[in-house]
Amino acid sequence: VQLQASGGGSVQAGGSLRLSCAASGFTFDDYAMCWFRQAPGKEREGVACVNSGDGRTWYSDSVKGRFTISKDNAKKTVNLQMNSLKLEDTAVYFCNANYVIRNYWGQGTQVTVSS
Repeated sequence: VQLQASGGGSVQAGGSLRLSCAASGFTFDDYAMCWFRQAPGKEREGVACVNSGDGRTWYSDSVKGRFTISKDNAKKTVNLQMNSLKLEDTAVYFCNANYVIRNYWGQGTQVTVSS
């Protein structure tokens, strides 16, 4: 199983970044896909998820209206479009795949937002 995240970087507040996660080694269509993040000194928190079946999405209150998650079953990728970035969005972002008791994590990609 591999979840390869990319697209992180440094951006000024108000800017945008697009994260991508390429998946392999499991039946991608069956899995809900999520993005989590972990800021220094803080616990990992869920940011956004997309269901496997109906494609419904969930967002944390802190990113709702600014971030958009999308899942491409054909390409086996999940993306996170991040707009209107804030200083508090600075964190390492992790891609996650989950299905029943199976739970897989990617290696993380750093997002740094500066003023």
